[in-house]
Amino acid sequence: MVLEISKMTLLGIDALSDETLARLRGSRCGLLCNHASVNRDLVHSRFILSAASGINLSCLFSPQHGFEAEKQDNMIESDHAIDGATGLTVFSLYGDQRRPTTQMFEGIDVLFVDLNDVGTRVYTFIYTMAYCLEKAAELGTMVIVLDRPNPIGGLAVEGNLIQPEFSSFVGLYPLPMRHGMTIAELALLFNDGIGLGADLEIVRMDGWRRSMYFEDTRLPWVFPSPNMPTPSTAKVYPGQVIWEGTNVSEGRGTTLPFELVGAPYWEVEPIARCLADQELEGCLLRPTLFEPTSGKWTGRSCRGFQIHVLDHYVFKPYRTSLALYQTVFKLYPEEFSYKEPPYEYEFEKLPMDLILGDRWLRQQIEAGASITELEQQWQEGVDEFMKTRAPYLLYDD
Repeated sequence: MVLEISKMTLLGIDALSDETLARLRGSRCGLLCNHASVNRDLVHSRFILSAASGINLSCLFSPQHGFEAEKQDNMIESDHAIDGATGLTVFSLYGDQRRPTTQMFEGIDVLFVDLNDVGTRVYTFIYTMAYCLEKAAELGTMVIVLDRPNPIGGLAVEGNLIQPEFSSFVGLYPLPMRHGMTIAELALLFNDGIGLGADLEIVRMDGWRRSMYFEDTRLPWVFPSPNMPTPSTAKVYPGQVIWEGTNVSEGRGTTLPFELVGAPYWEVEPIARCLADQELEGCLLRPTLFEPTSGKWTGRSCRGFQIHVLDHYVFKPYRTSLALYQTVFKLYPEEFSYKEPPYEYEFEKLPMDLILGDRWLRQQIEAGASITELEQQWQEGVDEFMKTRAPYLLYDD
């Protein structure tokens, strides 16, 4: 597929109209954001809103990893703080609580949301937004979501839907692993389709189409979390994130998180032979050796692969990583193990079940079920999701 890109995509923060700002004149506003919430010229949204005539930006809210995205791992909390550049209070929504309190919202009439999502169900920013919508509905606070691109496009959808008993902060609602929606479209789905019921407005992008990947937008990339350094990371993340539930390194502690995968007990040749009959289109798994400087297997040489995405239009990240997981489980039954709880504030359920969203799926993979057959079994759920999301899509193909 060849795209004709003539101009840079206009982000929601850049498309915020004078009419909207005039309507909000005198309002006390909050902003849910982190350091990557910048416009096309790399100016942060808090500076843009602070400079808008009549807007009283009174506080900030930050998601997982902290306002500066400095917290490296899961369940590493950040404290409330004062933003040195503006003097505004930054309320952490990944600290003592993940839901905003009534006290936090008491000083605002409007909450702007300007966050970079990466198109994967387990990325927690979207659930922080959902919790804010819940509180806004309770208190009558208006929410305005400034839209941003889904960096892995808006067409491809992949993966099983979460079973209700495995709902968690890495999957509150029945989404497939790769949902193909922008953060504003998700806000509409949560607010209307799930029934959160806030007073919600959307500021759309201009020039974004569903077939576009991040590099097609001509926008600068600012890493939204510490282990999402490039758009290439986002492409593999819907599959590679599953390794967080295991003793296999997902490349944290290296310069290529999620693009690298391996462990000291892996042998690449037998793994590659087992994968040879799998339909893993659009990618190449290149054997490599890496040594994490933090996280799993710190200071140990890990044999494994770098996943090179050769054609992102046909690449299926979830299928690829599930096939690799199934192979490793089969070849190394003694060495392979699952991470034990807790994981994202769930203290009983197996982290792998939370990430996959379904214990049955893990059991089927362990039993050697065909990945193709599993895809066929969850397709009915995907078809229903496609119908559910359709009314909330804001952009054409």
